[in-house]
Parts: sequence; structure tokens; C-alpha cells
Amino acid sequence: MFLVAIALSAALGGAMLARQLSRQATVALQGGTYFAETRPIRPFTLSDQDGAAFGNEQLVGKPSLLFFGFTNCPDVCPTTLAVLAGLERRNAIPGLRMVFVTVDPDRDETRLVKQYVNAFSPTMLGLRGSLEQLAPLMASLSAVRAVQKTPDGSYAVDHSSTLYLIDGRGRLAAVFTPPFSIAGLESDLRLAARNLER
Repeated sequence: MFLVAIALSAALGGAMLARQLSRQATVALQGGTYFAETRPIRPFTLSDQDGAAFGNEQLVGKPSLLFFGFTNCPDVCPTTLAVLAGLERRNAIPGLRMVFVTVDPDRDETRLVKQYVNAFSPTMLGLRGSLEQLAPLMASLSAVRAVQKTPDGSYAVDHSSTLYLIDGRGRLAAVFTPPFSIAGLESDLRLAARNLER
């Protein structure tokens, strides 16, 4: 009986290892990195563009492609959100949700976030929260934010321009780095979808 248990354990371990190696070998992305082991996201609570609470529970159920930015961003943010809107129409991963998270909560009020994301897509989700509320999510994704004063006395926000693929269990599955193209991201997402936990 003991030998049967050992054999069964070895078989299960081998199957898990084969699955893991297969996952690593089959997901070679052109513009990003797919993690063989998905990474947890620390507990966080933000608000969506309609003022409803949005946290880890809301990430569960379907995959998301998340981007940090701000509405006063002159180039990177609108360009990236235009790519996301185009990608949304391609349906590379069925049900994939596009998520914009502002890193400038002092200026980006809920109403402004809603207006901004709706300009790109009526189904894009916009999130905001205080810097304290943003911290756990940004730390989990290794995202950064820095304020730069401008000559006119205002400020700009430097931030990570990475795209983060969150699986249906609310865990980080892959990251994509610029430059972005709709065709390139579509191809990578279709590859990632084969192993994405739903």
C-alpha cells in the first residue's frame, strides 16, 4: 500500500511538472513576459468610474489588461488607451476587460476618469483611489510613480507604461512592455490565452 501511495505521488508530481514545463515552453511572447507561476495581488480597494468599490474580488471571474496613467498625460496614455480600444475590438481573449488606473488622484476626479475612458471605449473600466489606496496594487505589480514639477508651476506624473495581464483568478499572469501595437499584442494575448487561468 505504501508503494502504491509513493507511485501515485510520483505520478501526480510528474504530471504537475510536465504541465509547468509545458506552460513555460509554449508561451514565448514577442513583447512581454508570461509568468510560469502567476503572482498574487495584495488586497486593495479603489473606486470605479461610477463610484462603486473595486478591489481584488472584482478582478476575479474574467481576465483584465491593466494600465496605469493619468488624464493630463500628453502622449503615452492616450496612445496606449487607443491601442487597448483597438485590441478590445479584436477579442484576442474572450471577455478580456480593459482597465485604466489613474496615478493622479488629486486632479483625476471620478467624473473626469469616466469621461476619459469613455472617450476611448464605452466598456473600458476606469479606477481611482488615494495614493495610499493605490500603493498595494502598484507594489504588487512593481509599478512606479513619480511627480515632476513643470515650469508653469504645475506638475506631470512619470509612471510605468507597462501593461499587466491579470487572469480570471485575480493574479498577475503576464506583463507587456512598449512599444505597443494592436497586432503584436493580439498575437501575444492569443498565445497567453492558451494557458490563462479563468
